[in-house]
Amino acid sequence: QVQLVESGGGLVQAGGSLRLSCAASGRTFSSYAMGWFRQVPGKERDFVAAISSSGGRTMYADSVKGRFTISRDNANNTVSLQMNSLKPEDTAVYYCAGRVAYSYGSVYSRQEQYDNWGQGTQVTVSS
Repeated sequence: QVQLVESGGGLVQAGGSLRLSCAASGRTFSSYAMGWFRQVPGKERDFVAAISSSGGRTMYADSVKGRFTISRDNANNTVSLQMNSLKPEDTAVYYCAGRVAYSYGSVYSRQEQYDNWGQGTQVTVSS
């Protein structure tokens, strides 16, 4: 198990950028596939991006492709989400998630595939 703590959320104008970070505890971070999800009140938690344990493979939701970039630093136990060209519809609570990877190249896009979650960080994009 790892404990995950997100940071970097805030208020930004449409067209702006934010970088979210997720710090993980534990010495086995490099064996974990990681993901970012987001949720608005009254709606399901949606997949945003995922990265394999090695960092060599990534996956994105269609709604963020070309605007968001997920990356990880296994030496420092962190995963980041660089968000550019933000839109009001990106407003949500963003959650970091992790799970032990089946293989180095595995990525996971469904929330039920993850068993470690952070507390979330609010991102608000004003129009």
